[in-house]
Amino acid sequence: MARYTGPVCRLCRRDGTKLFLKGAKCFSEKCPVEKRNFPPGQHGQSKKVKKVVGYGLQLREKQKAKRIYFTLETQFRAYYQKASNRTGVTGELLLQQLETRLDNVAYRLGFAMSRRQARQVVRHGHLQVNGRKVNIPSFQCKVGDEISIREGSKALVILEESKNFAAGQRSVPWLDINRDNLSGKLVALPKREDIQLPVNEQLIVELYSK
Repeated sequence: MARYTGPVCRLCRRDGTKLFLKGAKCFSEKCPVEKRNFPPGQHGQSKKVKKVVGYGLQLREKQKAKRIYFTLETQFRAYYQKASNRTGVTGELLLQQLETRLDNVAYRLGFAMSRRQARQVVRHGHLQVNGRKVNIPSFQCKVGDEISIREGSKALVILEESKNFAAGQRSVPWLDINRDNLSGKLVALPKREDIQLPVNEQLIVELYSK
């Protein structure tokens, strides 16, 4: 299977920064990046860290974005191609596409504590878009779409835990969220300042532009 299924905390340690892949754990003192801020592996602590520049730095940024949104290379490149063919800032358009994936929107709405968990919620058929069941994580949401938890799934324990977790997170200005009804509406496309992630999208654009 091409998709990574191993321990995600190793990915954060590999990049030397939090990618927020583990939900509540990322905000606690149990976060491995806080406890062991060095690359994973037998020689991670003793190995001399080399300065990454040029192509290596560009590649590192692309890998971080792919890991945050759980996309494969072919899919990620397709997002870039679509963004580069549109009018506007390519990097920002790329992030907009990633942010408006259904699994990410579900995470932003507070239906899950991580994007990986949100992907599972979508795949198991607990979500509906504009009243119709959708179980495709990469489904592209549009402005005006209403996303909600299906009536038969509202009793899930994970949703209550996720709602409590989301209540302590920063607001999402491009979404109109109704936490009590477990629903929300995409009211605008996210702006770059709304996407607080450790990714330099310009380096990704430079990488694919070669």
